[in-house]
Amino acid sequence: MSQATTPTVPDDHILGVYNRAPLAFERGKGARLYTEEGDVYLDCMAGIATTGLGHGHPKVLQALKDQADKLWHVSNVFRIPGQERLAARLCDETFADVVFFTNSGTEAVECALKTARKYHWAKGAPERIDIIGFEGAFHGRSYAAVYAAGNPSYVEGFGPALPGYVSLPFGDMEALAAAIASPTTAAVILEPVQGEGGARAVPETCLTELRALCDAHGVLVIYDEIQCGLGRTGKLFAHEWAPDAAPDIMCVAKALGDGFPVGACLATAEAAQGMTVGSHGSTYGGNPLAMAVGLAAFEELSRPETLRHVRDIAGYFTQALKGLQDRYPDVIVDIRGKGLLIGIKLIPNNRTFMALARDQHLLIAGGGDNCVRLLPSLLLTPEEAREAIEKIERTCEAIRQQAAA
Repeated sequence: MSQATTPTVPDDHILGVYNRAPLAFERGKGARLYTEEGDVYLDCMAGIATTGLGHGHPKVLQALKDQADKLWHVSNVFRIPGQERLAARLCDETFADVVFFTNSGTEAVECALKTARKYHWAKGAPERIDIIGFEGAFHGRSYAAVYAAGNPSYVEGFGPALPGYVSLPFGDMEALAAAIASPTTAAVILEPVQGEGGARAVPETCLTELRALCDAHGVLVIYDEIQCGLGRTGKLFAHEWAPDAAPDIMCVAKALGDGFPVGACLATAEAAQGMTVGSHGSTYGGNPLAMAVGLAAFEELSRPETLRHVRDIAGYFTQALKGLQDRYPDVIVDIRGKGLLIGIKLIPNNRTFMALARDQHLLIAGGGDNCVRLLPSLLLTPEEAREAIEKIERTCEAIRQQAAA
C-alpha cells in the first residue's frame, strides 16, 4: 500500500489534469493566434480540430451575436426551432433520420452507446449489450466513453470495469468478424480516421466489410466522426470515402460549433426506435445559442467549395511532407492520416518536436504512436500551408542539431 502524500494546492487553483504548454492567447483571427505580448503563432491545431473554419469566422461570429441579443436558453421542455433547422440540414446531408443535440463529443458518444443498447432491448434482445471498440481509439472522457476506447491509462484507478465493452487490435478483421458474430454483441464503434491514436485511417475496404458483417449479424455500426468529420478529410464525413459503409449511428461535435460547445448524435429511425420519451435528455443540449452557431458553421463546412479546398490543401501537405520525410529520414518515419487530419510519425520524442515547433511559432498537436498531428483550419490558404511546411522543416533541422550536440 502506497504511503499517503501531502496534497499541493496549485497556484492557479486549476485541477492538475492538463500538461499545458507555457502559452496563453488573447485573440485569434483565421489561422493566427496572438498572445498578450503580441507574438503571433500559426495555428495548425485548431483547438484539436475544433475551429474548423478558423478563429472568428465572420458568418459564425455574426450568428452568435444575433442570437445572443435574442435568447440563450429555455430547456428542452419547449420546442427549439433552431434544433429543428439544424437537425433537418444534418439529416438532409447524411444517412440519418433523427438527431439528439449535446454540448460535447463525449455526450454524443454516451447517447450513441445508450441508443445502441436500447435498440436491442426494444427488439426483444436485452442480452445484446457488448460494444466493440479498438485499441488506439478515443471517444471522450466519460465513464462509458473511456471503456468504449479501452485505453488503459484512461481507466486506471476509476474502480471496476464497466461490463459489455470489448477492445480489439486495430486492423484485425478476423478478430472483428468473430466478435461481431457473438450473440451478445450490440454495436461496433470506431473512428474512420483515428485522431489521438496516431492519425490512422481505417482502409475503405475495411469500412465496407464492417458494414456487411454487421448487417449479416444484426449489429449496429457507430461512427465517431467527432474529429475526422465535418469536412476534415475532404468529404463531409470520412466514411463517405468508402462505398456502402454508412453507419446506423454517428457522433459529431468539434467543428460543428467552430469552437462553441455543441455536439450531436445522429441515427436512423430504425436504430433510434428504443429512445422514447424519458429515455434520455440534456439541460443545455441544443440550446438556441448553440443551434444558431452550429447552423452557421455547418452551412460553411458543407459547401462543395470548402470540401474541394480541403482536398487541394491536403494534397499539397502530403506531397510536401513526403519531401521532408525524404530529406529527414532520421526525424520522420511516416506520413499518415486523411485530408487535413495529418499524422507525422517521428523518431525523436513527439513532445520535444512540438516544443521546438512552438519555437518556430507553429502550433501542432500530439498523438499516439509518437506522432504529431496537423489539424489546421479547413480554410487554410496555400500561403499559410507553405509557411507551415517551412516551419516544420526548420523544426526538423533544430531537432537534428539537438541530437548532434
